Amino acid sequence: MEMPERIKYALEQTEILRLPKQLLATFGSSVVHYYVLTEPVYLEFEKKKEETIIREGKITWGQPRILTPGYMLRVEGFSGEARKAFEMLAREIPDLAGLLYTMEFKKEFEKMNIVFDNLREVFKKLEQDLEKKGEPLAAIIKGVDELWDVSLSKFIQEMMIRSAHFSQLPDLRKKGLIEVDKASYPIIAKDRFGIPITARNEIEKMFRLARKGELEPSKLKQELDRWRVFEEYQDRFFNLFKRR
Repeated sequence: MEMPERIKYALEQTEILRLPKQLLATFGSSVVHYYVLTEPVYLEFEKKKEETIIREGKITWGQPRILTPGYMLRVEGFSGEARKAFEMLAREIPDLAGLLYTMEFKKEFEKMNIVFDNLREVFKKLEQDLEKKGEPLAAIIKGVDELWDVSLSKFIQEMMIRSAHFSQLPDLRKKGLIEVDKASYPIIAKDRFGIPITARNEIEKMFRLARKGELEPSKLKQELDRWRVFEEYQDRFFNLFKRR
């Protein structure tokens, strides 16, 4: 089976058993505790056995920003298959592809356990445990063993969509960072030069950090070039070096 077919199969077989009860923050970072449950591949040859693999870890979302579709795919810590899955999923929701989530996959928190019970029973016990702990940002995902982080990518995408629709888009609209077109679709609010207002805000933030010495000027230059506005800001940019 070729990679796109394998990824499609994994996405189709993935089931979100428990969604977090809390949505992602609009103006801050969020940490989601995930559990991916899979049946071991070798059970295909040992039908009588009942085992479930639990992979546990955390995903940290930075504060979302509205920028360009390419930004959304800048994820860290995922396999090539999972990154391909992000691309495939992003093409299905182009109206939300402008939402940026800086994601870091915290592998140092990852644990893997094998439980000698069927997946549904493991899920019930795990869900009961999470309810007792009262974790609002915990998720349980039924995935495919050899492509478990592809399954995780599907959960991430769904979490992003839910949070965007029910929390972040309304919040950002109140702040004047997005608008709604005639068809009631959210669109990025831009200035008279066609640059997203959030991009302007980000550039100003980067200038402040560069003046304090907390950001390399080269990073700021990359951002200005990315939006093709370096000429507009070049005097301010070169003034950074006069201060040194």
